[in-house]
Amino acid sequence: MEKVLVVGAGGVGSVTVTKMAMHPEIFKEITLASRTVSKCEEIAANVKTRTGVTIRTAQLDAMKVADTVALIKETGAELLVNLALPYQDLVLMDACLEAGIHYLDTANYEPEDEAKFEYKWQWAYQERFKEAGLTAILGAGFDPGVTSIMATWVRKHKLDGIRLIDVLDCNGGDNGKPFATNFNPEINIREVTAPARHWENGAWIETPAMTHKYEFDFPEVGKKNMYLMYHEELESMSTHFPEIERARFWMTFGDAYINHVTVLQNVGMTGIEPVMHNGQEIIPLQFLKTVLPDPSELGELTKGKTCIGDIITGPAKDGGAEKTYYIYNICDHEECYAEVGSQAVAYTTGVPAMIGAAMVMNGTWRAPGVWNTEQLDPDAFMDMLNSDGLPWQVVELDGHPEF
Repeated sequence: MEKVLVVGAGGVGSVTVTKMAMHPEIFKEITLASRTVSKCEEIAANVKTRTGVTIRTAQLDAMKVADTVALIKETGAELLVNLALPYQDLVLMDACLEAGIHYLDTANYEPEDEAKFEYKWQWAYQERFKEAGLTAILGAGFDPGVTSIMATWVRKHKLDGIRLIDVLDCNGGDNGKPFATNFNPEINIREVTAPARHWENGAWIETPAMTHKYEFDFPEVGKKNMYLMYHEELESMSTHFPEIERARFWMTFGDAYINHVTVLQNVGMTGIEPVMHNGQEIIPLQFLKTVLPDPSELGELTKGKTCIGDIITGPAKDGGAEKTYYIYNICDHEECYAEVGSQAVAYTTGVPAMIGAAMVMNGTWRAPGVWNTEQLDPDAFMDMLNSDGLPWQVVELDGHPEF
């Protein structure tokens, strides 16, 4: 395998194809496609300047299966990397099945008209991909993605199982804007305003959004307020690691961000139901996305670091008492911009997408069926994180933190 088609020309897509171009031994031919081909061409020019590699570009409406199949056949792509909106996951999986190529994405499918984050729609493709002899990798970004692979690595090398897991996502960066999101505003705000859910003792516990917070001291970032949220890796890990008693996800937000989201929600600007405006039907959240800063343009402005990882407790490999490990990555916004022209939030998603694609291309993760990343062997992936800009650390803690 040597040809890849990347769909989506946002900040993550830019990072992914730039990092792919740095591995010509794996990705011999790269095509970047989007509804707006000018964005692809701008990214391709940046890739050429930074790496000397020429990538192909194409216009594509990813909601049209026939168009995607035609582009796959035209390019000879053997793997489709989906970095488009999560509403498009299923139609792109359909296109891969019809064209006979492998599939990888970074976020689970969401219905456009409902903020519902579940894997059931994509898991339903298991038999179809298996019968076709094709591989589909779900959630190969950072969270989901690296956080799940980190859990698998700890489970393989440090613990005999996972009893407790807390996924901690901290962005300590500052872009100087009064209000801006670090990735697609439409997706970010849908996640933040959705009810929080966590897995505990075999059941989902739901609480109102942004009501449970804790101040945590993050390595190289410092103390930040983090909020309990729902994130899709909780569903997949609690399914594939049935011994888990409790799984939670936390994300940091500053007070200004929370205040802005609260006001926008109170005045109806985060709504996803259509409303009429001057005789035209619009969706408030999509309009809000239009007027907010484009996350892909924030790289030059953003300073500070991210710290993302897992705190995991379970039975020790040596048969002794329980042990707790904190496994995490620290990423510097300015260093990311210097390397690829994007800030760290896009970088921490785009680099894992490239590595996941490499794992499929070289056969390490190539098995018929639909797979979440925690189901796959972590070692080669974790090695590439270290060599490709996302080095990680693991430290033993004195028990699981109480929060």
